[in-house]
Amino acid sequence: MREARLKTLVVVGVGLIGGSFALALKAAGRVDRVVGVGRTRENLQHALDAGLVDEVAESLACAAPGADVVLLAAPVGQTGRLMAQLAPCLNGRTIVTDAGSTKQDVVAMARTFLSMHIARFVPAHPIAGMERSGAAAATAELYRGRTVVLTPLPETDPAARDTVRSLWEACGAQVVEMAPDHHDRVLAAVSHLPHLLAFALMDLVGRHAEAETFLRFAGSGFRDVTRIAASSPEMWRDICLANREALLALVDAYCAELDEVRDLVAQGDGEALARLFARARQARQRLDQEA
Repeated sequence: MREARLKTLVVVGVGLIGGSFALALKAAGRVDRVVGVGRTRENLQHALDAGLVDEVAESLACAAPGADVVLLAAPVGQTGRLMAQLAPCLNGRTIVTDAGSTKQDVVAMARTFLSMHIARFVPAHPIAGMERSGAAAATAELYRGRTVVLTPLPETDPAARDTVRSLWEACGAQVVEMAPDHHDRVLAAVSHLPHLLAFALMDLVGRHAEAETFLRFAGSGFRDVTRIAASSPEMWRDICLANREALLALVDAYCAELDEVRDLVAQGDGEALARLFARARQARQRLDQEA
């Protein structure tokens, strides 16, 4: 597969994900010019000053014409609006891709707003998020050794898919392909549910009458479990709502698991509790071995 090199990359949402993509491609010598588009002038100015982008544009209409690739890296709740703005600006060769954490909704929006350009749309999801956000969090090393999922459609032009794959590989990522619905079920379990639980636990403790005392004595365990509750509320609101069907099924399963644990504690059944903990420990050890 030929290594992709871009004359112009447009990044919509120059934060952790979009900014790191731009920096990594610049470091790899794969892009000549990066144009940033975003909602806040302050963040765009930081991206410009830090060298994430070479210039900024006031709108997609100003930035998209002539672009080789447009990366939509804004929160998934904005994707439809952005695609609607983008559609009239596209020529026949521009590749559009995204970095959204959900894929079935993104694909549906692409079919609605980019129907005339669907062969050049390559849905993608870099699994490399952090609790920090914004251009200041971007780093060229973010994707090294991380997994990026592509969910190409039956109509996707193989050349467009290969270009997007080549770009992510240039960032140091390992690229795999999945169907959009399979992606959403998997990520609901290992990403969306953990974030929901972290937010819920942090909210529970934070609103408690003794919250100040509780948090003063919080150790590394509590900090590890709730670290991702420092993530963007807007982004995770959008993700949870976009993938609600798969997420709700897992929330119900988790509640049933908690009920089982509660019953074991209430009954004083130490042996059964230890067996459950042992199963969980073994599963966690497998995760460590695969890392």
